Amino acid sequence: MDIFKQTALFKEETIALRRHMHQNPELSGKEFATTELIIKELEKLGIEYIRPAETGVIAIIKGRDNGRVLGLRADIDALPVEEETGLEFSSVNHGVMHACGHDAHTASLMETVKILNLHKDELNGTVKFIFQPSEEFLPSGAEKMVDSGELNDCSAIVGIHVKSDMPVGKISVEPGPRMAASAGVDIKVKGKSGHAGIPSDSVDATVAAAAIVMNLQTVVSRELSLDNMAVLSIGTLNSGTARNVISGEAVLEGTCRYYSDEAIEHVIKAVERIAKCTAGSFRAEAEVSVVPSGCKAVINDSKLAAEGAKTAEKIFGKEALCHYPISGLNEDFSKYSTICPLLYVLIGAQNDSKFEPYPLHSSKLQIDEDCMDYAAAFMAQFALDYLAQDL
Repeated sequence: MDIFKQTALFKEETIALRRHMHQNPELSGKEFATTELIIKELEKLGIEYIRPAETGVIAIIKGRDNGRVLGLRADIDALPVEEETGLEFSSVNHGVMHACGHDAHTASLMETVKILNLHKDELNGTVKFIFQPSEEFLPSGAEKMVDSGELNDCSAIVGIHVKSDMPVGKISVEPGPRMAASAGVDIKVKGKSGHAGIPSDSVDATVAAAAIVMNLQTVVSRELSLDNMAVLSIGTLNSGTARNVISGEAVLEGTCRYYSDEAIEHVIKAVERIAKCTAGSFRAEAEVSVVPSGCKAVINDSKLAAEGAKTAEKIFGKEALCHYPISGLNEDFSKYSTICPLLYVLIGAQNDSKFEPYPLHSSKLQIDEDCMDYAAAFMAQFALDYLAQDL
């Protein structure tokens, strides 16, 4: 049995499904037509499914024995991006685009359903296929899937993500941190407004805010150890109303990306200390709030990663395995860690000979659709391998 070769049976259907989704994208929490499309495909196959939330679906294939339960997850939502690819199947929904590859994720998982449906008598257990809504924006679709209780029997859950900066045919299956946790950083600096020609009569919130931005750079570079990584960025600084008025208030907004509870605990204390002390040195005051988003870091289980690498090598060859650096991006896939160990796999989708590379979330993002066969083959083979093991 060569699972990778069997993807050819469904390749045209998979591409057609992906392109239909790409042309008809839906934003987070509004994936109603997408959900109905998935259900229609499942019903054609006679696959059991449940709807644990308003949007999103969990399909179920039960094997020959009551072994373990494995979850396979794909996200189905799009982004508020105006597409500029020029593709013949470009989005017809103004200002909405599958700019993160979730259309490919969904089509890949549906291909996995079709492959494993051919081999259900060989499955020593059950596979739950999680077509998850609302990955891009809160409230988290993963949290809704978890709260439904329908995945409580899973002993492991696997997620995939296509990467537009990794060549098609390459796959990253690595242990440890993969995606970062995030926290919102909000700072309000209060000074005293006045005439720009007489600054001594005022307390300049702009100057204090600028100093805070610079001083916060030392949190990561001088206060965190190399094995306790984080990134702290201030994205906006709004202050002032006119060129000849000293600003009496400045508002800073930023984000922190991190991989451990220890890191964010230190960052919270450091940001408050630095912002307040810096503001004070300019005779101003600072109000500080650092609030984690609730999506923790995605940490790959070491045992699952080893099993996944073995599966990938078996069906694609050792040369397909590659290293991909840990990311500062945030992913709600981490929500599933409250149920069981996780494996987050990265699938190459770039082909320089076909199109110019653009990053995920770009309005010009394109992918090599062959990546979907790699994703589907990996998930199908991993399910067979994982469920074949003794409990």
